[in-house]
Amino acid sequence: MATSRRKRLGMMFAAGAAALALTLTGCASNGEGGSGGSDRPLRVWSGSMTPINNNFNPFSVDTAAHFTFGPIYEPLFFFNQLSADPATGLIGDKYEYSEDGTVLTIKIKADQKWSDGTALTAKDVAFTFGYGPNKDPEMVSVEATDDTTVVLTYSVPKFTAASLILGSTWIIPEHIWKDIKDYTTETNPKPVGSGPYVLKSFSDAAYTVEANPEYRDGAPAVKTVQVIGIDSNQSSEDLLKTGKIDWVGQFIANPDAITKDGRISTLNQQQDPTTMLTCSSVELGCTGAQTDPAVRQAINLAIDRTAIGDKAFAGLSGIASPSFALLPRDEKWLSNPDLAKSPQEPNIAEADGILEAAGYTKGSDGFYGKDGKAFEIDLFSPDGWTDYNDAAKLISEQAAKAGIRINNRTVSEAEYWTPLANGNFQMALYGVTQSLVADPYSTYDRYFSTPATAKVGEQPVKGVNYARYSNPIVDAEVKVAAATEDEAIKKEAYAKIQTEIARDLPYIPVVLNASQAFFNTKDYTGWPSEKDLYAAPLPYLSTASAIVLTHLKPAK
Repeated sequence: MATSRRKRLGMMFAAGAAALALTLTGCASNGEGGSGGSDRPLRVWSGSMTPINNNFNPFSVDTAAHFTFGPIYEPLFFFNQLSADPATGLIGDKYEYSEDGTVLTIKIKADQKWSDGTALTAKDVAFTFGYGPNKDPEMVSVEATDDTTVVLTYSVPKFTAASLILGSTWIIPEHIWKDIKDYTTETNPKPVGSGPYVLKSFSDAAYTVEANPEYRDGAPAVKTVQVIGIDSNQSSEDLLKTGKIDWVGQFIANPDAITKDGRISTLNQQQDPTTMLTCSSVELGCTGAQTDPAVRQAINLAIDRTAIGDKAFAGLSGIASPSFALLPRDEKWLSNPDLAKSPQEPNIAEADGILEAAGYTKGSDGFYGKDGKAFEIDLFSPDGWTDYNDAAKLISEQAAKAGIRINNRTVSEAEYWTPLANGNFQMALYGVTQSLVADPYSTYDRYFSTPATAKVGEQPVKGVNYARYSNPIVDAEVKVAAATEDEAIKKEAYAKIQTEIARDLPYIPVVLNASQAFFNTKDYTGWPSEKDLYAAPLPYLSTASAIVLTHLKPAK
């Protein structure tokens, strides 16, 4: 998928706690986390649980270590999802589409090197776009016409796909990857990238990256960064309070308790909707009552989002839109104002009406079923995601009031990501990552189109349509939107997409997630602020995490 995939992973505490304690003790220069000088690493929790996967394969979207994406491997350009500013060149310098949008010419910066000292040229970029899942079936050719120029030619216009092509494709060195024939099994434990950091050391409790001396802009001021594994949100919160870590992105119900002493600052950009992800398509192999759109529609009406926002997210979340446009940022792309907000209060009478019209009846126990057989739906969330776990419990209780039996449970990391990827699940709480630009195209393309999914038992090759959602109208309009720069045509296409997905609800929106970042402003300067949102300050975000790291300096 090569996208800014959101991961907020916890872990089973077990034996990893001892290793973590030793790791933190060894790197602190004093009991409160050091002075911020270059003698100790900046310590980060990006969501990793222990044992951390020793995997730096940029094609292993769900299982690769977080700093694979941005700090080690880079896309051509950085698209700031918090800004409408033009893309920032990384490896790339500038790009231009042909008049009909079928030819994309990219100029990269001269005299760049891979972290092993080998020259990085346009041949590496061309190789990348022709390798494995990066090869778009609509791509006719890719050619490096000289050391700094790459020409991509497509059979259809690709105007709207710019942020995906240029901002979500991880450029790889040909001299390494030409010998890797099976990218699906490669773990790449010694990554060679172009980003600001290189891997220094690895253990299953933490890994350390150090400044890349070959980096085109010069080695970053923060020389060493340590990414650690932590058991849960609560454990991370405790370590923040005691000065043992410097940067996290997680939900904390009482942020004032963390920021009151002035060492840690926080920002909260509500951006990625928390959803009930459903395995939705019988045709693609999904099973269970959640495959019936009527059941999904009833659940959508049965839950009390106001209560969930207040109780599970401490009032820090926002209101999600069933259009999956990020509002108010994407407001111009919303055609139907009725789709601006999911229902905030439950409407059990309407939910009853939908189920009964679809042939469901209540049994003597008060729960719905069909043909004399009651149904129940399995809903899971990862251990340690306290906001998600609390939300799942509330959803189960609220749905029960409408006669819908949803059984909530928590699982480990492996038990969470594996079934999502292969489709062997019914329902899970899941965060959908918003588009990198103020245009919902990439969300519709990656999460809702048929090419972005796969049959149950198989993993999507290109995209993250884990809902196994397939709708020919959506597919057609995604292609229409990709092929034009005419805003009126795109808005008409999006209107049709929004109508379909808001009715079918393969992802049932819950809240617009509280995307909280906490960072050490006493020992490090240069963090994003409300006045300068040059990147989202969330350490689990691809590319943005690297942009933040290159802006930081140890405080004097």
